[in-house]
Amino acid sequence: MIKFTLKCDQDHSFESWFSSGDAFATLLSAGHLSCAVCGSQDVRKSLMAPRVRPARNAQAQDTPEPADETADAPTARSASGSASGSVALSQPGSEAEAALLKLRKEVEKNSDYVGGNFAKEARAMHLGDAPERSIYGTAKVEEAKALIEDGVSVLPLPFIPKESTN
Repeated sequence: MIKFTLKCDQDHSFESWFSSGDAFATLLSAGHLSCAVCGSQDVRKSLMAPRVRPARNAQAQDTPEPADETADAPTARSASGSASGSVALSQPGSEAEAALLKLRKEVEKNSDYVGGNFAKEARAMHLGDAPERSIYGTAKVEEAKALIEDGVSVLPLPFIPKESTN
């Protein structure tokens, strides 16, 4: 996995993970990338600093130890104000995180969660066997591809539904 810092034509900066540099290029050329803040599809890689670690067996006498990755990770606070040990953010740390949180709240407020029955429910609505409504849930890649091939409008959410998380 590789993390790229991306920027849109509206100068919004955000990060995203990709399985490889080729995967990023493929998604970009297919028009499947958009700004997490404004939705613009004019996205490009931004300048980023590589994270290089010394070899495992290297004797780094003059080199300081790399910082613990979790040292600067924000932790959620419970209602009492104590840290819960979780890495979930209590407040969005950027414009992009705020936009994702807003999107998540809108989806959860205005849609029915159907869980793993997403493909079945979406197909039933498409065929007229179930009433039209806004739904969200989970589907296997093969199920999602079959829905798209059959003309059913679906798109992946940029977050994991609360119901699917611990």
